[in-house]
Amino acid sequence: MTHVLLALGILFALLAVNAHRPSRHPVLLAPSFFAGWWTIELAPHLLAAEAAALVLTAWNGGLDGWAGRAGLVLGAAGAAGLAATIAAARRTTVTLRECGVPFELDPGPAPRYPRSHLVVPPLCLIPRRGVRVQRNVTFHEDGRLRLKLDVYRPSAEPAEGELRPGLMQIHGGGWIIGDKREQGLPLLNHMAVQGWVGFNVNYRLSPRATWPDHLIDLKRFLAWYREHAAEYGADPDFLCVTGGSAGGHLTAMVALTANDPDFQPGFEDADTSVQGAVPFYGVYDFCEPGPWPVPFGSTRLVERWVVKLPFAENRDAYAKASPVTHVREDAPPFFVVHGSHDSLIPVPEARRFVEQLRATSRAPVLYAEMKGGQHAFDVFPSYRTARVVEGVERYLTGLHRQYRRGTGPAVPGEVADSLDRSAQDGPVG
Repeated sequence: MTHVLLALGILFALLAVNAHRPSRHPVLLAPSFFAGWWTIELAPHLLAAEAAALVLTAWNGGLDGWAGRAGLVLGAAGAAGLAATIAAARRTTVTLRECGVPFELDPGPAPRYPRSHLVVPPLCLIPRRGVRVQRNVTFHEDGRLRLKLDVYRPSAEPAEGELRPGLMQIHGGGWIIGDKREQGLPLLNHMAVQGWVGFNVNYRLSPRATWPDHLIDLKRFLAWYREHAAEYGADPDFLCVTGGSAGGHLTAMVALTANDPDFQPGFEDADTSVQGAVPFYGVYDFCEPGPWPVPFGSTRLVERWVVKLPFAENRDAYAKASPVTHVREDAPPFFVVHGSHDSLIPVPEARRFVEQLRATSRAPVLYAEMKGGQHAFDVFPSYRTARVVEGVERYLTGLHRQYRRGTGPAVPGEVADSLDRSAQDGPVG
């Protein structure tokens, strides 16, 4: 048992180190990400499992030799690293408040994310009490192509004449994988509990689809929403958009290319504007390397599978696929969220996008950098996810409140004041 305890200690120590210093080596990138992702967002569960494994192994003779004692020391160090990870997640609320999220929009405390989901994460797959889900609604059909979505809305019927705010969720997956059933569930359930109508939207995937098919499909949803939102109790004139990773890139593109005829073939006159955008850990620039060794557009994934054009000879096409190219003065309000320990899309990608957006857009731009957060952190209903979900709901509720008052697409005054301060201090972490 001594060597078993040593092996456990080495494993637990490596998991903790990887959580704090994920590898970006091409060979280790994927395993490092998955190990760090699960370790960081399920840290309390893993800490309990590690403690139980160390105690049981030591109790059954694991400390009879030097190897076991060394393993116990390494295991304890790994547990301490997990404790530090948990402590970083506990600062999420502080980070959100510092970036300007209006947690106190109402006199009483806002409803919180259910603790049961934090203890048993798979519960997020089940619609929450007070939420009904209508699955596989077709929003576009063309020959054999059928694009579908899932609708999340309150179980209670709205008051007569009342229309609820709408939220569009775009899944990630590198433009090649992913589905509406897999991502955005903690947020959509929570928003429905708070009176929103959420639409988890599918779109064509590469390599079968070629850019900009993905964006065109999402624009088709926007056109469909204007015509059919009221059937689901949603306001056709108010819709915000969110998504993570490739969905974060598409969220920014949807928000910044409103009514662009190049991305609306055959439905150029449709209104494809949105009233707010919350991209999570997205890619915003395909042309300039920035935090990447080479431009992201020149990677095998994007060049050969998504855009399918040689990067060197078609930089204009890649620029047109980059949200930074479409930054404009009349952009809708943005709330950009990214993890500081993201090993797939380094956090400087978000920082430079926020800097460019703030320099041009007249609307407020919030930026929350999650200390210790990995890529796709919000897929698990962890403590960090719960606080971010609550923060996004408060932010979007603020946008909707101003919309109903007719004061324009901006966040509440107290948020604008905090943005003035954060703009002087730089990105909030």
